[in-house]
Amino acid sequence: MDIQPQKQTRSRILIYILTHLAQEYWVDYDEEADVLYVNFKKPEPADDSELTDDDVIIRYEKGSMVGMTFLHAKKNLAAKAL
Repeated sequence: MDIQPQKQTRSRILIYILTHLAQEYWVDYDEEADVLYVNFKKPEPADDSELTDDDVIIRYEKGSMVGMTFLHAKKNLAAKAL
């Protein structure tokens, strides 16, 4: 996979994945925590993850990206809309 999360914005990464890579995906939003979960496989535990500078947790299983967690989702989306 030729994606370098540290060099792209979270929205570009997500749009790329959803339009080019993900056959199926599941989305869940926790309003109380303001966290958006996007899974590219049925949700299951990841064995590795990384936190980007813009509060996105990229989750991996056996080296493949299986999901992304967007922290402060509404707050960050509202800030980008301004």
